[in-house]
Amino acid sequence: MRFNLIGPFEIVADDGRTYVPSTPKVCQALALLLTRPNEIVTADSLIQELWGQKPPRSALTTLQTYIYHARRMFVGEELAAAGRTLLATRAPGYVIQVDDSEVDIKIFEQLIARGHSELQDGDPESAVHHLNQALGLWRGPVLSSIPSGDLLAGSIAHLDELRIRALELRIEGQTRLGRQRESIPELRLLVHAYPLNEWFHGQLISALHGSGRRAEALQAYQNLYRILNDELGLEPSPELQRLQREVLNPEPSEVTSLSRVAAPRDARAVAPLWMSSMTG
Repeated sequence: MRFNLIGPFEIVADDGRTYVPSTPKVCQALALLLTRPNEIVTADSLIQELWGQKPPRSALTTLQTYIYHARRMFVGEELAAAGRTLLATRAPGYVIQVDDSEVDIKIFEQLIARGHSELQDGDPESAVHHLNQALGLWRGPVLSSIPSGDLLAGSIAHLDELRIRALELRIEGQTRLGRQRESIPELRLLVHAYPLNEWFHGQLISALHGSGRRAEALQAYQNLYRILNDELGLEPSPELQRLQREVLNPEPSEVTSLSRVAAPRDARAVAPLWMSSMTG
C-alpha cells in the first residue's frame, strides 16, 4: 500500500484503489503519525496537533475515537493485507507500522539524499535521474486537502524547503552535464516562483551568459537588483555582483563557471522529517 502526503492526502490500497478518508481530523492524526513512521507519537502531541493549545476536556476520548475509526477504515475498506496491524497503541501514544517505501515523503527524502550523494561521487546522470523521480512525486502543496496544526505545519515547511533543495541539485546536475541552455526555461519559472532565492537568479544569469545571451543576462541581474531593493532594501550578494562584472567585461574565451556563484544550501535539509517537525 501507499500513503501519499505530497498533495491531497490519499491512501493507495494493495489492489491499486485510491481511497480518501472522509473525516478531516482522522486524516490529520494519520498524517502526523506518517511524518514519524514506526516512531511513537504521544497522545499529547496528537492532541496538540488536532486542537492546538486549548483542547477540549474530551480531547483524549475524542482522539481515541479517531484512532478507532482509522483502524476500522483500514479493515473495512480492505486497504491492507488481512491480519496486518498498521496502527498500534504504544504507551504513551500510538505508532503507525509501515515501510519507508509505503510513504511518499520518505521516498522523496531518500531520492534526494541519493541524488546528492551521486553528485558528490561525480555521477550527475544518475543524480538527475533520481532527482527527477523525487520531484515527480510532487502532486501539489503538501497535505493540501486537510487542516494542519503546529506540528504538521513544521513538517510541511520542511518538505517545501526540501523541494527547493531538490530543484537546486537538479540544476547543478544538469549544469555538470553541459545542459545549461536547456535549464533556462526552468530557471525563468523558478526565479518567478522564488523571487528572493539569489541562487536561482545566479544560475539563470550564468546560463544566459554561457549561452551567449549577454543582454538577457544583464537584464536578469537588473531584475534581481530591483526585487531585492524593493522588497528588502538590499543589494545582490558579492558573488552575484562579481558575476555581473564578468558579464559586463568577459575575458576572451571565458567559460562562466556556475561553481563561482553561491553554492546551494547544505544537505542538512535532508534530515529525517520528524526531527524538523518536532516541537518538543
